[in-house]
Amino acid sequence: MTKPRSRGRPRDPEVDAAILRAALDLFVERGIEGMSMEQVAKRAGVGKLTVYRRWSSKETLAAHAIEWKIAQIHDAPSNAELAQANPLQLLERTLDASAELAASHEFRAMVARIFGSSVSHPSLMATYWKHYILPRRDAARVMLEQGQRAGTVPPDADLDVLIDMMAGAVVYRVLQPDPPDATEMRRYLEEIYRQIGLLPYGSGG
Repeated sequence: MTKPRSRGRPRDPEVDAAILRAALDLFVERGIEGMSMEQVAKRAGVGKLTVYRRWSSKETLAAHAIEWKIAQIHDAPSNAELAQANPLQLLERTLDASAELAASHEFRAMVARIFGSSVSHPSLMATYWKHYILPRRDAARVMLEQGQRAGTVPPDADLDVLIDMMAGAVVYRVLQPDPPDATEMRRYLEEIYRQIGLLPYGSGG
């Protein structure tokens, strides 16, 4: 994706954060079509030129705001954790964070806006896919491969299909009109992982 411009005097990270926060809020509230650089500047408390010096268009700014938000999310195991822990330990360690994230209004609204903009503004979906989806798909594949070696996941299972089933189930559940709270989302995630073979029956809260 296009990176913010860098010229002139050193950038103020607090100004950058204020602009990104304002852009994300407006994107969630109004979608890409309903937001403007002028609105972002006003919400961030900066001049319009301050925004334009950093980002050339609202599409570029929205994509960077999504990337900025995703960088703050810590609901997936790190590569070091994947290399050392077993699937059960990893899932138990991340279940609460994953459930709280999936149940949060801001995250659900952001995902809905990204999906709604995927045809007219594909760069937003590309950003979400690269920085959020792919790392979690890679982590899920590692855990499923470990499950296959442990005998809890069928050895001939198509892992891409299993990952799609898990991801699709979560998206379907959180974007429905009456989405679950964090407690119900945790229960639902546990059940998904049991059906797939990553959690044994009888485990969990």
